[in-house]
Amino acid sequence: MQGGLSSTWNWNPVVLIFLLGLSLLYIFGVRAARRRYAQNQQDEPIRGYHIVAFFAAILIAAAMFLTPIATIGRTQLFVIHMAQVVILITLCTPLMMFACPKILLRIVLEAPVVGTLVRWLTFPVAASVIFNLVFLLWHTPTLFDMAQASPALYDIELLSIFVTSWLNWWPLIGSKREHHMSYPVQILYTFFDGQPVDILAFILVFSGTTVYPHYVPPAQFGIPLFGDQASGGALLLAPGLVDFIVMTPLFFRWLGQIEQRTRLDDLRRQEEAELEEDDELELEEGEIELGNEANM
Repeated sequence: MQGGLSSTWNWNPVVLIFLLGLSLLYIFGVRAARRRYAQNQQDEPIRGYHIVAFFAAILIAAAMFLTPIATIGRTQLFVIHMAQVVILITLCTPLMMFACPKILLRIVLEAPVVGTLVRWLTFPVAASVIFNLVFLLWHTPTLFDMAQASPALYDIELLSIFVTSWLNWWPLIGSKREHHMSYPVQILYTFFDGQPVDILAFILVFSGTTVYPHYVPPAQFGIPLFGDQASGGALLLAPGLVDFIVMTPLFFRWLGQIEQRTRLDDLRRQEEAELEEDDELELEEGEIELGNEANM
């Protein structure tokens, strides 16, 4: 629309190949997982809702990459750019992780080279550092300005953030964690992992300075550049809310675990006390019997 939001679609072949390749890999993985389940029914099988979740994530990701949303987010409104990022890393990625139960992930982890690489990359510290470094580097003014000027580079920016977010979510919701973390460690991981992105969000909202000056909001909307930037920064705080949502059940599970351990310790102490009482009774009975025998 002339003078309004862009209606240009972003038919980048790299993105199309990426999404198509990901879909094909998932289909082949599902077939392999079903063959394995037919031979050994120990793990949860691939179910219909897993497949629905995966392809729902693919369709949502395609909307973020290929529709006019991508053009608007690159050239006109920073808040739309942040909407793209937030939807990809807080909706699409968890859906894809949910769509991959243990039986499917095990096929990947058992591959000689790929499995070793995945284990290293999904180690909690490595996963968090990689994602936050990629996210923050792409949002430095220099690199972001370069991405704004090139549709292909902008897609690479989104793809790299999207892919590294898979690593970032793995320690929390991966169906098979090679590096199992206790509930307190998971809570700390969730909290500290989100801090760099939250700091960037606060800078965008409260700096009072336009960090990305090359956006051109439609004049008819009357949106100032800093207002657009602050709105995008506020939207970037949404992953922090997701972190809080993730931490809440972890916290209550931790409390439940502590309560269960306390209950077991109480039962153990009670059993030990009862055994001691039984031993004392047996000893007293033995002494009484010996006394009776001596009197006889």
